[in-house]
Amino acid sequence: MHFAARGHNVVAIDNYLRRTIAKETDSEPLISTPGLPERAGLFEEKSGHKIETKIGDLSDPDVMFDIVKQSMPDAIVHYAEQPSGPYSMKAFDEARRTLQNNLDVTFNCIWAIKESNPDCHLIKLGTMGEYGTPNIDIEEGYITITHNGRKHRFLFPRAASTLYHTTKVLDTDLLSFYVRTYDLRVTDLMQGPVYGLSTPEADLDPRLCPNFHYDDIFGTVVNRFVVQAIAGVPLSVYGKGGQTRGYLNLLDTLQCIELAVNEPANRQQLRILNQFTETFSVVDLAQQVKSAAKQMDIDVTIEHQENPRKEMEDHYYNPVHTGLTKLGLKPNYLSDDVLLGMMKRVKAHKDNIDTRIINPRIRWS
Repeated sequence: MHFAARGHNVVAIDNYLRRTIAKETDSEPLISTPGLPERAGLFEEKSGHKIETKIGDLSDPDVMFDIVKQSMPDAIVHYAEQPSGPYSMKAFDEARRTLQNNLDVTFNCIWAIKESNPDCHLIKLGTMGEYGTPNIDIEEGYITITHNGRKHRFLFPRAASTLYHTTKVLDTDLLSFYVRTYDLRVTDLMQGPVYGLSTPEADLDPRLCPNFHYDDIFGTVVNRFVVQAIAGVPLSVYGKGGQTRGYLNLLDTLQCIELAVNEPANRQQLRILNQFTETFSVVDLAQQVKSAAKQMDIDVTIEHQENPRKEMEDHYYNPVHTGLTKLGLKPNYLSDDVLLGMMKRVKAHKDNIDTRIINPRIRWS
């Protein structure tokens, strides 16, 4: 919708994998939304902008090759992966499904570009979770190492904490290889957790809102805390709550994608951009949500729980994120006003909240 509203010709293809998994795991979003063709039709009705839609599985090479040949896009925005770390750690079948889907789609996509449309620019959704929490500054994708008097530039070492994040690491290596070998153009966006449920296009009609998950499998921590505050459930902080990550507003996700599209990557080297605007610890986020909720006369409590994940809770975290700023990113920071706007929207759908799916249902061991 964001690109169509700006005059681009857009083709959207989906196979409803995320929706299917959400149903299978009782992790439905807070606000139900219609399927892709109906949403596109509704958006055209409200805005006058058309989006072509197709239902198909991009892990099937024939589907991927056909869509690239038919549309011959200037750019492909690749969001077609199973996006949940907890889901990938649930059991063998879920892990296998994550591995096969994520790598197959990426592999098919870069081959379709190579074979049919080598001028196409691929914008791939990566994750800051690829890096882990090393005890050094996290550079923007690459690091220069001097060893025994010689110097070379390498991909920054990765240390993912879930299988999902590990598939993203494998994506990065895979794309780096194809870019270097075949002179292709790819941008890998290392995105932090996203919060929010409002965009100018989505606000045209309630049925156009994004999938807002608040559960333990698909819900990011800010969204989850906002729903817990409205539901009167203690904010569930895993362990000490010192886990620090880089976060960004949904509006900035769209802004970053547009900046990457408008300034294509050079050939021969994978462009990596760290996509976040602020860093917070989990306990700091909980305190900020508690403070904002007080302005709505909502008394919020914070509850520390045993951490279901295998992760460091006290660690150094200082990632570089200058690339998107240089391209023109104008951040929307997390403020009380942003949180209050989210809380008011969630409050309107309070009856949809299922508190049974908020606390951890999946443990790493």
